[in-house]
Amino acid sequence: MKAVILAGGLGTRLQPYTTFLPKAMLPLGDKPLLEHLITWIKKNKITSIVICVSYLRKTIEDYFEDGSKFGVKIQYAVANRPLATAGQLKTAEEYLHETFVCVYGDSIFNFNLKAMIEYHKKKRPAVTMALSEYKTKLRYGFIETDKNDRVTRWDEKPEIKGNINIGCYVMEPSIFKFIPSNKPIGMDEVIRKIMTKNKVMGYVSKNGFMDIGDKNAYRLAYKHFLEKLGQI
Repeated sequence: MKAVILAGGLGTRLQPYTTFLPKAMLPLGDKPLLEHLITWIKKNKITSIVICVSYLRKTIEDYFEDGSKFGVKIQYAVANRPLATAGQLKTAEEYLHETFVCVYGDSIFNFNLKAMIEYHKKKRPAVTMALSEYKTKLRYGFIETDKNDRVTRWDEKPEIKGNINIGCYVMEPSIFKFIPSNKPIGMDEVIRKIMTKNKVMGYVSKNGFMDIGDKNAYRLAYKHFLEKLGQI
């Protein structure tokens, strides 16, 4: 089985950190984010990896090369312009001929990927999405009214929760027919298309996910990894 890492984004929400580094190469502790991802993938018994690259791609290619010094085999799928998540994945199609794992290059994972793969094999969908429960407290009170506009309920700053997509998938190669070539398109749009024709499953992970998608999230993650190293 192969794993694909989507690492071609511009990282605009992480500016100015990503002016000279692709976001997948931002340091976390003593390693770049992408190395943490590769270590996790290898820990889950996958040693063949395709990295989708574009923006500042030489930084990634020069650091990881063919992957041998990290105990894996790395191939590169190159896009010459931003293609969004699913568009990036499409560039790796030629390398993927059986069930594969796809992960976003701006998150850290630490859940049991092997168990998710087994779940996918058992359920046999086109896609299994990793999900995590998310809770947030709303800034405003919610007011409910009846059909005559009479206020029937006031819920002040309620907490809401639901499952969110954390950017890790187990996929079948058949999904590529839903992705146009050389066109920017998000994974959300493609998954919705797949859902009309095929089964898509959700696999809920209780923990093991850290988003690095914006500056605040990156600063928190950076501090977390320094603490793990005993440097603060």
